[in-house]
Amino acid sequence: MSKDTALMVIDVQKAMFEEAEPLHAADELIERINVLLAKARASQIPVIYVQHNEGEGAPLQTNTPGWEIHSAIAPAAQDLIIQKHEPDSFYETNLQRELEAKGIKRLVLSGLQTDYCINATARRAVELGYDVTVVKDAHSTYGQGSVSAEQIIEEHNQAFGSIAKTKETSAVDFS
Repeated sequence: MSKDTALMVIDVQKAMFEEAEPLHAADELIERINVLLAKARASQIPVIYVQHNEGEGAPLQTNTPGWEIHSAIAPAAQDLIIQKHEPDSFYETNLQRELEAKGIKRLVLSGLQTDYCINATARRAVELGYDVTVVKDAHSTYGQGSVSAEQIIEEHNQAFGSIAKTKETSAVDFS
C-alpha cells in the first residue's frame, strides 16, 4: 500500500461493548485494531475514526459515555474523527471531502458492525471508486436470532471478497 491509503476504524465505541449480548471476539477485535493502528502510524498512514451518533436515550447518544471511542484504541492528536448518523460513513458527512483533500484513494476498513456500518461503508466506498480492503478479522458484530455472529461475519467476508480485497490483520502492510 502507499501514501494514498487510510485506515478507517468505524464505530468502535464504548456502548458497543456493553450490550446485553456480547460482541463477538471483542478482546481480539481491540487487539487487532491496535495492531492495524500501530502499522498505519509507523508508516505515517492517516487514521480516520468514524463515530456513530444517536438520539436521546439511545446507547450511542451523542456526548454520553457510551458514545465515546473505546479507550483501548483512542485516537491520537493527528487522527481525523468523522461524525455520522447512518450506517454509511459517507452519507451526509465530510468523509469524502476529507479523503479528497488528503489524496486518499485506498481505504482499509475495520470496526463495527460487520452487517451494518462496515457493509454499508465498504459498498459505498467501492461505488465512489475507492480501492477497498476489508480486514476480515478486524470487524465484528452480534448474533441475530438463530444466526451466530461468526456466521454473519463469514457470510459478509465472502460477500466483501466479491467487491473488495479482504485480508487478515497479519497480512495488512501499509509500507
